[in-house]
Amino acid sequence: MAHIVLLGDSIFDNGRYTVGGPDVIAQVRQLLPAGWHASLLAVDGSTTDDVPAQIQRVPRDASHLVLSVGGNDALMNSDILRASAYSMAHAVGELADVSEKFESKYRRAVEACKQLGLPLAICTIYNGCFTDADYQRLISTALMVFNDAILRVGIEYGLTIIDLRLVCSSPNDYANPIEPSSIGGAKIARCLVRLVSEERTRAAAQVVIA
Repeated sequence: MAHIVLLGDSIFDNGRYTVGGPDVIAQVRQLLPAGWHASLLAVDGSTTDDVPAQIQRVPRDASHLVLSVGGNDALMNSDILRASAYSMAHAVGELADVSEKFESKYRRAVEACKQLGLPLAICTIYNGCFTDADYQRLISTALMVFNDAILRVGIEYGLTIIDLRLVCSSPNDYANPIEPSSIGGAKIARCLVRLVSEERTRAAAQVVIA
């Protein structure tokens, strides 16, 4: 029997944003076969630095880990979008610095997860849903820097990667510009359950979408 453990931030710990609707962990539990279990260790507001502490609380009978983190790291660096730059090269260089720092922190988070020796899947950062089309375009482009780091780390370690940009692709998937609604949470939950239930027929690493 499987016991899925969800680690990371409010992508999984979205109960406060669903306006009374089911959150991700409730929807995962509803979809799991009889006898399977799911635990929520993700905490709203967490960053990559918080993942090692979450790992300390993983139940002994855990069979699978799923990590979704990085969105808050990106938010903490969002001021770069408003910073002035004297050339395109300077702007790209600033993004490169942010990318290198994030990749280092993200790698440490993944390595902490891997120390348990359990199957691990990771998630990209979705693009969010902003009403200002120009700002949405800017955010989506900037997030490529973070998602590239996540993808490279995942590929390097041979991990299964859930691309949340493809899972949460409709405005209805969002409770606000950056948090998943019950509708988006249902899509995420289906993806997580499918990930575990089809594990034996999947390749060692692949991108999973809704």
